[in-house]
Amino acid sequence: MSAAEATERSEPSGGGGGGEIAYVSYGGEHHLPLVMSLVDEELSEPYSIFTYRYFVYLWPQLTFLAFDPKDGKCVGTVVCKMGEHRGAFRGYIAMLVVLKPYRGRGIATELVTRSIRVMMESGCEEVTLEAEVTNRGALALYGRLGFIRAKRLYRYYLNGVDAFRLKLLFPRPDPGMHPMMMLGNERDDQHMDSPYL
Repeated sequence: MSAAEATERSEPSGGGGGGEIAYVSYGGEHHLPLVMSLVDEELSEPYSIFTYRYFVYLWPQLTFLAFDPKDGKCVGTVVCKMGEHRGAFRGYIAMLVVLKPYRGRGIATELVTRSIRVMMESGCEEVTLEAEVTNRGALALYGRLGFIRAKRLYRYYLNGVDAFRLKLLFPRPDPGMHPMMMLGNERDDQHMDSPYL
């Protein structure tokens, strides 16, 4: 994927596979090496320290980390941003990583869901990201979360692999209804039972 809050929140969550995972909001500079290490180890694109700081300093509330409480190891992270884009307020998932031994336990789903909740509460109308066309696991995950394939981007990554631009559209708000009440309605033929509430 081509993707400082003072308060830390740690909320254990099950997720199958035994043991609970603790999810923590980005809490400052001490978390940055953990995020960088995970992304550098698992993703195909190289990022500079400036790229990481751009995301985590401007949108710390959109970065979450997952820890294995048995040994305190950081096993997953999601890094996002949000802002105006072509007349819409849009969220963007820049990086999502879960270490291989911890995959299949719902950790990636929980990380993405937490970030999307914050985007929705902040007024985003949609969320986008890019994923390698060969990354079946990521495409399946985002498909389950309601994302659609909006465009194919040829030779998007440095390794020459194509990407799909994926998009999640939120329901248009009813002027008389709170935006969080709109989930579950249809928009642009997109049907989903929202996990974001």
